[in-house]
Amino acid sequence: MPNNLKGKTIAILATDGFEESELMKPKKALEDAGAKTQVVSPHGNKIKGWDKKNWGHEVPVDITLDSAEPAQFDALLLPGGVMNPDQLRMIPDAVRFVKHFFEHAKPVAAICHGPWMLVEAGAARGRTITSWPSLKTDIRNAGGTWVDEEVVLSNGVVTSRKPDDIPAFNQQMIDLFSKSAGANGRSERKVA
Repeated sequence: MPNNLKGKTIAILATDGFEESELMKPKKALEDAGAKTQVVSPHGNKIKGWDKKNWGHEVPVDITLDSAEPAQFDALLLPGGVMNPDQLRMIPDAVRFVKHFFEHAKPVAAICHGPWMLVEAGAARGRTITSWPSLKTDIRNAGGTWVDEEVVLSNGVVTSRKPDDIPAFNQQMIDLFSKSAGANGRSERKVA
């Protein structure tokens, strides 16, 4: 994979119960492409992943949500796992953090249950989104168009359905993130 994300810092918003492969594989792909990634979480030290049907590995938290300034990031990754976004969408600071990326036209990638945060942040309206099938009604009720496809790019947001989609998701995410403003030229324009 080309090193086309050099100088970019990517936030990965997650908490306990994230789907392990949906955080770790995209994180590695971003870093392999030259990006600096930072795991942002409501609580410090470590968060615990979910590996299909059992608890998985712990991941170090780089910065706590209350210390994270969204303006310092070029893009946002929202991994899935049922528990992870379900907890995050109930935390007002997490929702505000996600909203910043849309208010400033920064790219976002969300996989599986991760699009729940798009719904909660009011960012589903007018976008075509794919996700784990159980989110279909939530996305439609929030004004989005839900489709059952491997990967979808819509208005600066990349979405995918499940861990099997990660290769296509990673490729589309890196392509989108590489087209956004770099570390010295962050896009800070407001979206109407």
